[in-house]
Amino acid sequence: MSTHTTPPAEAPGYTATHGTLYLVPAPLDFGCDTQAPLQNALPDGTLKTAARLTHWICENAKSTRAYLKRIEPLHPLAASLQQQTITELPREVHKKGDHGGKGSAPFDARPLLAAALVGHDMGLISEAGMPAVADPGSSVVRAAHDLGIPVVPLVGPVSLLLALAASGLNGQNFAFTGYLPQDAQERTQRIRELESLALKTGQTQLFIETPYRNAALWQALVQTLQPHTRLALAGGLTLPQVQIRSQLVRQWRQQAIPIDNRTPVVFAFGR
Repeated sequence: MSTHTTPPAEAPGYTATHGTLYLVPAPLDFGCDTQAPLQNALPDGTLKTAARLTHWICENAKSTRAYLKRIEPLHPLAASLQQQTITELPREVHKKGDHGGKGSAPFDARPLLAAALVGHDMGLISEAGMPAVADPGSSVVRAAHDLGIPVVPLVGPVSLLLALAASGLNGQNFAFTGYLPQDAQERTQRIRELESLALKTGQTQLFIETPYRNAALWQALVQTLQPHTRLALAGGLTLPQVQIRSQLVRQWRQQAIPIDNRTPVVFAFGR
C-alpha cells in the first residue's frame, strides 16, 4: 500500500495510487428477530474483501461493528473491532438524502475519503442491502469519482431487485419511489398517481416502508388500488421466514393482512 504525503484536494485525473472505495452489501436481516448465516446471503469473495478493510464510511457505526463481528469467524479481520476506523455519515444525510433537500446543497462527502487519497482501501456500508440504493451513500460514491478514487461494487443482496424478480410484475420497466407520504390523504393521492402511471405505461412501482407502518400502508394499498391491479409484497428476503406473494387487489381484499409490523417489506404493484 502506497501513501502520499501531499494528496490533492480534488484530482479526477490523478495518476498516483489511491485506495479503492468498495461498496459493501450488508445482510437484509438488520432489525429482524432472526439472522441467517452470512454465507447463505453473501458471496465468500465479498466477505473476504470486507474482512481486509480497516477504514469505513457507514450509516451506523454500531451496526457496522456488529456486521464485522459476524464476518470474523469466517475470515479473520485485518484489524480488531477497536482498531477499525469507522466514520458515520452525518444525520442530515439520512433525513434529507445525499442530494440535498429543498433549498439545501448536496452533501460534500470528499473529506470523508481522505484515507483513500493516501492509499487506504475503504468500505462504504449501510445497515442492510446495497449502500447508495434505497439507502444513504450516493454522495460518497459521487465524491470518489470526483477525486479519481476507483469505485468497486461488491456482490450481495439488493432487496428491490429480489422483490421485483419474484413479483411477476414487469421487470423491463420499473421505478423505485422510496417512501410514500405518511399523511393518509397525501398517501392515497400518491398511490393513485403511481397506479395511473403503472397502468398507462406498464411501469412497475416499487416502494418501502418502515416496518412498524407496514399494516397501515397495506390497508391503504388494498383500499385504494383498483381491483385488477396486481399487488406484491416481499418480506424477510434471504431469511428462513421469507414471504413473497403476488395477487390481484380483488383477491387481497378477501384475505387477512398478510404482514406484520416487525419484518422489512418491499411493496410493488403494476399491471
